[in-house]
Amino acid sequence: MRQFELVERVKSYDPGADDNLLNRAYVYGTNMHGTQTRESGDPYFAHPVEVAGILTDLKLDGDSIITALLHDVVEDTEGTLEDIERMFGPEIARLVDGVTKLGRLELQSEQTKHAENFRKLVLAMSEDIRVLMVKLADRLHNMRTLRFVKSEDKRKRIARETMDIYAPLAERIGMQRFKDELDDLAFAELNPDARNSIVARLEFLEEQGGNVTQRVNDQLARDLAGDGVEAWVSGRIKTPYSIWRKMQRRNVGFEQLADIMAFRVVVGSVDDCYRALGSLHSHYPVVPGRFKDYISTPKPNGYRSLHSGLIGPERQRIEVQIRTREMHDVAEFGVAAHWKYKQAPGDTSSLVEGRQFRWIRELLDILEHTANPEEFLEHTKLEMYQDQVFCFTPKGDLIALPRGSTPIDFAYAVHSEVGNTCVGARVNGRMVPVRSLLRNGDQVDIVTSKVQTPSPDWESFVVTGKAKAAVRRFVRLEQRAQFAELGKQMLERAFRHEGFDLTEKGVAGVLKKLKADSVADVYVAVGQGNMTAREVLVSVFPGVKDKDKPQKVVSISRGRNKSKGRESAVPIKGLIPGMAMHFAQCCHPLPGDRIVGIVTTGKGVTVHTIDCDTLQAYQDTPERWVDLSWERETDNEPFTGRLHLVVMNEPGNLGSLSTVIGKHEGNISNLKITNRSIDFFEMLIDLEVVDVRHLTNIIAALRTMPAISSVDRARG
Repeated sequence: MRQFELVERVKSYDPGADDNLLNRAYVYGTNMHGTQTRESGDPYFAHPVEVAGILTDLKLDGDSIITALLHDVVEDTEGTLEDIERMFGPEIARLVDGVTKLGRLELQSEQTKHAENFRKLVLAMSEDIRVLMVKLADRLHNMRTLRFVKSEDKRKRIARETMDIYAPLAERIGMQRFKDELDDLAFAELNPDARNSIVARLEFLEEQGGNVTQRVNDQLARDLAGDGVEAWVSGRIKTPYSIWRKMQRRNVGFEQLADIMAFRVVVGSVDDCYRALGSLHSHYPVVPGRFKDYISTPKPNGYRSLHSGLIGPERQRIEVQIRTREMHDVAEFGVAAHWKYKQAPGDTSSLVEGRQFRWIRELLDILEHTANPEEFLEHTKLEMYQDQVFCFTPKGDLIALPRGSTPIDFAYAVHSEVGNTCVGARVNGRMVPVRSLLRNGDQVDIVTSKVQTPSPDWESFVVTGKAKAAVRRFVRLEQRAQFAELGKQMLERAFRHEGFDLTEKGVAGVLKKLKADSVADVYVAVGQGNMTAREVLVSVFPGVKDKDKPQKVVSISRGRNKSKGRESAVPIKGLIPGMAMHFAQCCHPLPGDRIVGIVTTGKGVTVHTIDCDTLQAYQDTPERWVDLSWERETDNEPFTGRLHLVVMNEPGNLGSLSTVIGKHEGNISNLKITNRSIDFFEMLIDLEVVDVRHLTNIIAALRTMPAISSVDRARG
């Protein structure tokens, strides 16, 4: 896009924009990027211009467009924030700083660097949401040109980061069009086989049906017009990624999905929304359980619409979304729609404030409670993923939570102090355990006590990032206090043995020598075993003879995995040091599963998944149960997962199955045919995988194969 074209586009919807400043930014960006090129071979400045163009489609203000033009200047050229502030003012300098990565900082690892970048983005967007919108446009254009990146590892890392962080962020501010495109572009890179298979099947269905989407669309429009409802109707096939996710979530194959078509009905007013709903319900059967009213109860990101599942024209199962024009713009562009409506007289939209930005404040709470960037990133992912339940406080305030949330999650969503002092909860007037799962529409009353503190056990069942961060912080502080007390006692004993008294003044004088920041840090280090009491004693009193040197300390892992004839630490916490441990053969637990241990005499602890049927036999012996969880990532160490498959009995199918598993880096360690007929084989396959996500990806890939009738994770 040329300079005058960009300026004209901005002026067309924002006549008050400073065209002189826009022109100056375009020229400055061109000069600073100079002869730089992208991996595609295009001039580098083409990228900032394209990002600015994406934002003009959203009708963003002039400052946002200038920020897009300059967003890579500080990172990739000799330009500085001081230069930008001098030429374009403090407002634009602040926005550019928020979008700029921390690329020039030397951080410990790529993961830490990624997490630090995200911390900075959260802080910046909490002050001005435009920072996030420029960042999303930047990521969208990078994903559109991802194919030009030569390194496959880098492409996959960018795609995974997009799917984990930026697509959910787009959803959180209601920019569904951005989210859908980001997800689908990332899906094409991360799982091209599955996507191509779904696309091929959609094309086949379209050919067989003879443009059935258009016929259904026309019939719905005629039905509404016949009932006197003036409406604009449009139909579309859902994106390959949304279809794939639905296959995973419902555990079904492509053929079993019926509602892959969605239709939007746009009407003039809220009253017309409900009239249109009544019209369609009078013409077509309703699919039970598929009606949702997001007009009376909007989503946290401001989304409002009526959803209904119907057996529509030509007996097609369809989803219908009914909304006004303003609701439609918000559904497509989210917070960006605010710029279109902000000058409208009588605007009652609550897009900019209120619940929609509560989640940003919750991210800031997490930022305050986490110990390191990686932990913040983990909790943030938990906070952003969206499958939600809506609950109410006793006063009727709406609290949106992820599906699977408990009263503890609800308490922390109300306020951190309410969560910290929670002792119980009444759900719909009845006392329930704090582990209970909440459901849509529950009214929750939290019972608190001033003497209550968070329990370490809570971390095993809470699901929101805010709750996990708060519990971990409390446990971390409690452990630090205990280590400090233990370390102080050890030092007092060591000093007394040599005839000295331990004083804080003495220890404070050698902090530099001990490479510690405070006396408390020295106590904690001694209590944790990272520093010996003798080292501190010799530092404070150098004249003490270095006698009775401590013996070499050998670290003991909390469990051993003796598979494949080697010993390697098993990343499970909750075990007593030295206790024998093995994995149950009935459920084959994998890293990422929720797990529990059962103590067996003579065998130690047997690790089961939390939903294993075998656990029913131990319901009457709670003393044998041990709370366990995965402590860390497994460094690609293989674990065994078992699948149950029904495969069509046709030549080449077994080879195709093996190829798909191999492509996804799984390894078949055992295969057993459990039942056979003329048409189908049933079989059990043991796969070596890294974790439960790895196994889930393989299952999803197998479900896209025509040769596979069904595939599930085997139990029992």
